[in-house]
Amino acid sequence: PQKMNWRCGSLQPPGLAVKSQLFSKRVDLKKSFLCPAGYPCAVVYRRFLFHQPATVLHLFHLFSGLALAAFNFGAQLYHSAVCILVQFLMLRLMGRTVTTVLSSFTFQMVYLLAGYYYTATEQYDIKWTMPHCVLTLKLVGLAFDYYDGGKEPSKLSLEQKSSALPSVPSLLEVAGFSYFYGGFLVGPQFTLRSYQKLVAGELTDCPGQPPNSVFPAMKRFGLGFLFLVIYTIFAPYYQDSYYLTDEFEAQPFWYRCVFILLWGKVMLYKYVSCWVIEGVCILTGLGYNGMVDGKHQWDACANMKVWLFETTPLFGGTIASFNINTNAWAARHVFKRLKFLGNKTLSHVTTLVFLTIWHGLHSGYILCFSMEFFIITVERQAQALVRDSPQLTRLANSPLYPLIYVVQQFFHWLFMGYPLVAFCLFTYDKWLKVYSSVYFCGHVFFLMAYLILSYLRKALVPKTRTE
Repeated sequence: PQKMNWRCGSLQPPGLAVKSQLFSKRVDLKKSFLCPAGYPCAVVYRRFLFHQPATVLHLFHLFSGLALAAFNFGAQLYHSAVCILVQFLMLRLMGRTVTTVLSSFTFQMVYLLAGYYYTATEQYDIKWTMPHCVLTLKLVGLAFDYYDGGKEPSKLSLEQKSSALPSVPSLLEVAGFSYFYGGFLVGPQFTLRSYQKLVAGELTDCPGQPPNSVFPAMKRFGLGFLFLVIYTIFAPYYQDSYYLTDEFEAQPFWYRCVFILLWGKVMLYKYVSCWVIEGVCILTGLGYNGMVDGKHQWDACANMKVWLFETTPLFGGTIASFNINTNAWAARHVFKRLKFLGNKTLSHVTTLVFLTIWHGLHSGYILCFSMEFFIITVERQAQALVRDSPQLTRLANSPLYPLIYVVQQFFHWLFMGYPLVAFCLFTYDKWLKVYSSVYFCGHVFFLMAYLILSYLRKALVPKTRTE
């Protein structure tokens, strides 16, 4: 490998093998540039097809989505076609039954996991399973929504009422919904009912006319492009593979920790740029979300809350700002439907287990999501302690808060990047090597915090407040 000259302690790591750098950067940029591919389709829809019958729109969405799939994955697009056809047949032949929901869930998840198994490598690749994981949630959610359409309205939540399907959709409708160019490749998630409203021309701020959404869409595109530029500039200096080099192990402990912090931030910009640059849903009208305080809202399909992502000092805040529609899907179709368990913690754990499996079969995913659950648990206990302790409440509201905020952000991003190491390195031999090099500081820190918080609560919270 050709290496750069560098100084010990510098936050610029040495260059990795040229071929490895170019491949990794090309893969990441390809994923980012997949997103704007829907903009020309959205322009055609607005200019020529907005007033066309539903059949024409379904065909347009179907063939434009197929073209994107064929361009990126070639003949492997048959995987999505098979799953869409099977899903339609389940709805038609099995009806609004629990069996339909369970069969859909089982078939789609098994198909996805089989795809993961047979295409797995030790690095992140752009292959047919990338959009297929998005499609899997769409099709499973479709089965739930069709099932809800057969229930008494009084038994449905407001959320379920808005997405419940009153009748079985046609094959063309399911195909258009599945291949819609605004969400086929990297999301976001949306319901068939929303898609039906789009096709009917209802998602617009100008009844009977294309929505006035060009400016909001371009603002979103510009913001996403900015993040893409930032990622493109800094990504070569913060490669995943650097963790496995002798140079990384030779660095001081503080350097390794700060590298994890900066790497985690840069690495997440890859996903931020993908989701924010995707203003196609806004341009078509699918992102229309009604009016609030007299202003039209275009955030129905927003997958990122950028300001919250950049400013929150909380782990929960970052999770709430990131991959919003997938999290909402999991909350709606997994967490809330496990209400019969009577235990929120158990429902939360089950939801995280589902998301872990949905992401893939690598051990790194298991460690990442289990660490996420533990971190959020400790953070909630710490927040409750600050809220219930008069001394800590005064400290949090004191002039020292800006300093506290800076320290909190440091630990926030350090330990946000920490579990992502396992998420990105996949296999236990790799992430174990990295965690060993930093002495499992994240695990030790949160375990110590978990044990200490109960004693701090006894010391700092008045007894009358806990009784």
